[in-house]
Amino acid sequence: MEKHKEHKSYECSECLKCFSKKYLVTHMRVHTGDKPYQCSECLKCFIVKGSLVTHMRVHTGDKPYQCSECLKCFIVKGSLVTHMRVHTEDKPYQCSDCLKYFNRKGNLVTHMRVHTGDKPYQCSECLKCFSVKGSLVTHMRVHTGDKPYQCSECLKCFSVKGNLVKHMRVHTGDKSYQCSECLKCFSIKSSLVTHMRVHTGDKPYQCSECLKCFSIKSSFVTHMRVHTGDKPYQCSECLKCFSVKGNLVKHMRVHTGDKSYQCSECLKCFNQKGSLVTHMRVHTGDKPYQCSECLKCFSVKGSLVRHMRVHTGDKPYQCCECLKCFSDKSSFVKHMRVHTGDKSKSSFVKHMRVHTGDKSY
Repeated sequence: MEKHKEHKSYECSECLKCFSKKYLVTHMRVHTGDKPYQCSECLKCFIVKGSLVTHMRVHTGDKPYQCSECLKCFIVKGSLVTHMRVHTEDKPYQCSDCLKYFNRKGNLVTHMRVHTGDKPYQCSECLKCFSVKGSLVTHMRVHTGDKPYQCSECLKCFSVKGNLVKHMRVHTGDKSYQCSECLKCFSIKSSLVTHMRVHTGDKPYQCSECLKCFSIKSSFVTHMRVHTGDKPYQCSECLKCFSVKGNLVKHMRVHTGDKSYQCSECLKCFNQKGSLVTHMRVHTGDKPYQCSECLKCFSVKGSLVRHMRVHTGDKPYQCCECLKCFSDKSSFVKHMRVHTGDKSKSSFVKHMRVHTGDKSY
């Protein structure tokens, strides 16, 4: 017992911690900042010789500690000990708040920030804070534009490794996430989660303005622009703005003249896929929109909407001059010419028949 006391009889004058004489000398370097052991490769310095020996394995590639289960090798014995918990499923670190277990102390420390709200890692550019250092490193790429992960197939680059992994499935065709209801497969787990809402009817995103609900967050974000009036996508040609990026893409075809959707029957071209789908009904005779009142069918949804006003008596277009109302926009536009004095092209065509004697109607 006396010998044990002798063993720790040297006290640190800075922090009052006790050590044997040998370890007190090493410990004092924590306070003095002295790092006498330097790596000859990268010149990094260390307090303890053992740390330098371990560090040198980064350069030599030496991994002397091997897992007996999967034969994976490690530079540091502590990493092997931690790794073995994957096989033993040992999780010795428990959260005192939610009782969740972890196999690494560092994971528990990080997890505790969920409860404390602590975010010690701050971005020097926008001051956004993060609970995990790795999240800050990834975030910084937003500012630097760095995309270190490149696809070996198409050379597309990504700022996050996980996004590259997901992207690679485009090339491999891997769709490992399957819907238990309809057996449809997905390459990304989040896509399956979103898809399942089709079956469950779950719509977790609700608009605080009109209480409309959405199953997809992006649809909710887009919808909110109806209320805010935000139109972040601007045409570089005519400066017209759009709330949805897809609408800008479609609009740009007006300027480029691009009509990449062609009818296989009459070869007529369209700048939007939806326009081609609607046009094809001219050839197929398909009229999928039916009036619930008189059962009349229409090939275009807009035509059904206009027709329904015959039954409802709805006249949404009102003249600001005489307050007369109209059920369709074209009738309203024609009427407005009575007040503006505008003589439409159709009136001119009719008038010309007086001179030509044309009586085709």
